[in-house]
Amino acid sequence: MKQPSEKSLRKEVIATALEMSRSGLSPGRSGNVSCRFSDGMLITPTGKRYEDTEPDDIVFVAADGSVPDGQLKPSSEWQFHLAAYHARPDRNALVHTHSLHATVLACAHKAIPAFHYMVAVAGGKDIPCVPYATFGTDELARHVAAGLRERDACLMANHGQIACGASLAHALEMAREVEVLAEQYYKVLVLNDLHLLDDAEMLEIAERFKTYGRNAELNQKRR
Repeated sequence: MKQPSEKSLRKEVIATALEMSRSGLSPGRSGNVSCRFSDGMLITPTGKRYEDTEPDDIVFVAADGSVPDGQLKPSSEWQFHLAAYHARPDRNALVHTHSLHATVLACAHKAIPAFHYMVAVAGGKDIPCVPYATFGTDELARHVAAGLRERDACLMANHGQIACGASLAHALEMAREVEVLAEQYYKVLVLNDLHLLDDAEMLEIAERFKTYGRNAELNQKRR
């Protein structure tokens, strides 16, 4: 299968960031978007409105964290994006948002447990919440890499959420799903009547999701 060109990927990163912002997943200039490219990644620049971002503004960061001369500065969160790609060679895109309910749970240091079978869409029995660390640090990068090693999404304590996928569209869809689940879980907590599915059921659902919908489509393309 022919790989997308660098120019088309740069445009897709911008389109994903704009959709993330306009849909309310990440207000203002918060959040960031990246995709795997060459030996590194393409990522949104720091401090620039998505509406004002051009394809040439998207920053290439090499696998060793170096940035070629003449580019804008990458997102201040580039470390955890790169760490996630190292941890998940099977994933090609990441979306980080400060979506409302996911951020509320993250600030309460609450993972999203098996309250609903759709939690398994992230690849397991829960959507974990990784420990807090200052943004832009190697410590936070290590936490995120650990959180995504066996999941396609995690919450980041006192921060927000991050979702990954085989493509930018898939990562954005995952971020949307996490926010929906976060809102539902928050409302169940308000009712104070929580009933969790057991681990065996969640692992069965996670296996089924591997051949369901978009995942089935992606698996067909890889053959």
